[in-house]
Amino acid sequence: MRSRENILTPTVFHILLALRGGERHGYEIIKQIEHDTQGSIKLLTGTLYGAIKRLLSEGLIAEKHLPASEQDDPRRRYYVLTSDGLKALTQELARYQLAVGAALENNLLSPLAYV
Repeated sequence: MRSRENILTPTVFHILLALRGGERHGYEIIKQIEHDTQGSIKLLTGTLYGAIKRLLSEGLIAEKHLPASEQDDPRRRYYVLTSDGLKALTQELARYQLAVGAALENNLLSPLAYV
């Protein structure tokens, strides 16, 4: 498991954020990240699956085996956040919140820019 003091890389942060609502397969994760970042991040599949492999080994995500439907490709793998993954995401969001608060305090961001 990742140490509590470790800051997540942007790729890992966005993968965990994409999994916040439940299980997703790789292509859905890529599309969710693209949506969440309004198209500013377009993750390549090699980057995604390299990160997924590390996240699985660190226990931040788990593979979920779903029964294949007729429309689903049986090779498709679904991933979910673990409790450790949710803790890591929550801690990273708290760090981001502090950073945005400091930027707002110092007039570096407009409070309306993200509404």
